[in-house]
Amino acid sequence: MNCRLQADMHTLRKPVRFLALVVLAVLGWRLAAQAPAAPTRTREERIRAMESVMGPFPREARGPLDVRVVSETRKEGLVLRDLTYLSQPGTRVPAYLIYSESIATDGKRHPGVLGLHQTHAAGRKVVVGIGNSPDDEYGVELARRGYVVLAPAYPQLADYAPDIRGAGFQSGTMMAIWNNSRGLDLLASLPFVATNGFGSIGHSLGGHNGLFTAAFDERIRVVVTSCGFDSFRDYYDGNPSVWAEERGWCQLRYMPGLLAYRDRLQDLPFDFTDVLGAIAPRTVFVNAPKGDSNFRWKSVDRVVESVRRDWTAPSEQPPPEVVHPDCPHRFPPEQRQQAYTLLDRVLKGSAAPAGTR
Repeated sequence: MNCRLQADMHTLRKPVRFLALVVLAVLGWRLAAQAPAAPTRTREERIRAMESVMGPFPREARGPLDVRVVSETRKEGLVLRDLTYLSQPGTRVPAYLIYSESIATDGKRHPGVLGLHQTHAAGRKVVVGIGNSPDDEYGVELARRGYVVLAPAYPQLADYAPDIRGAGFQSGTMMAIWNNSRGLDLLASLPFVATNGFGSIGHSLGGHNGLFTAAFDERIRVVVTSCGFDSFRDYYDGNPSVWAEERGWCQLRYMPGLLAYRDRLQDLPFDFTDVLGAIAPRTVFVNAPKGDSNFRWKSVDRVVESVRRDWTAPSEQPPPEVVHPDCPHRFPPEQRQQAYTLLDRVLKGSAAPAGTR
């Protein structure tokens, strides 16, 4: 073959090769479009994945709560009880119960809410207005709107220092979930609280504490989480220094089991996509400020978007509502009011005559 013919053949191959690539690309796109979407995990699979890190959720029979009132004060039309209850034999949980004085005598059942506190030196006190932290006083604000709010303490914070492992838990996260679930039992035992669904609201630690609890306890119909999460893989932009023993998520009071994945976050058994997916299609409100230095708001959006179909099909319920105020790690008044409006919409229909459930 002479040089001129070789050159002509080479020139001819270029458009043929290009056309072949186009055809293959189109065929590949069509096959991908026709392929079924990867199946999502079932709720049970997500729960098992969480338990593989948090430890098992107790499923034995629930014993007596043995509620003991430490003190009771009344101020500006509100009742504030400092109390303790048994979450299991030998384990007492301190909590505040706050509600309007009129609720106990109006003959109706009113919605109950868990008010979960952030990582703060005053612990549960901030929720009920005695911790000098105005943005955290959602317990007081909701009590004034007609809610009965229980604010339990979180393990190994402020004035609550239980022996987590001695109580049979592998993590403070699971102990908190169980304590909160028993707190719902306490709310349900009150004659002026409706029992056909509860709410949960919390900032920071309280924000993810509420999500975890709702994932395991389906009695929670609506969750408000402020500055409570992003993807584990995006936590502090993946900085390896926060994935160390007794740092960040790996502390005993959270989930020490996560330490095993510090150098391989891609292998984590679960992420907040699973937590939200286990809650779906119940109502979720997310406050994710753009200036939050703990949790990245763009990561929050990616997590929520990845589980959107858990709401839209087959339930057709609204997916999580996400707001991004231009502020640091806080729960501002405007966003709290948005959350309260959502709680009203979901739970205010729970009020019923006393004696009915």
